[in-house]
Amino acid sequence: MMILKYALLWIPLVFIAIINGAIRDFTYKGAMGELAAHQLSTLTGIILFGIYIWAIGFRWKLDSARQAAAVGLLWLALTVAFEFLFFHYVAGHSWSVLLDAYNVCEGKVWVLVLIFVAAAPYLSHLIHKKRSS
Repeated sequence: MMILKYALLWIPLVFIAIINGAIRDFTYKGAMGELAAHQLSTLTGIILFGIYIWAIGFRWKLDSARQAAAVGLLWLALTVAFEFLFFHYVAGHSWSVLLDAYNVCEGKVWVLVLIFVAAAPYLSHLIHKKRSS
């Protein structure tokens, strides 16, 4: 049951990411250029995800650090699966274009979002646990 609940709580992350990307594409991308806009939207995405994850921690507390780590891994798997499956099979992006988002040597920092999504439930659990004690 816990897995289903947190799988459903992952869905708003998709909408947050879509809104964040739309703001990037329709506002500052033209002025900043593709790479700088990608880097800035990575930062704003992490901040927005963090706010959401922190907020849901008030309503749906994770019972243990182990459970929080499991949720982080679940969200990481769902995020990567969505990214590759949706953007390849629905949006029609090639595998090479999708993999290029992970090219840190070219300044692509999308991988930081994945690291954050995996770690955030655990970090949120620690913050909420510390605040309640």
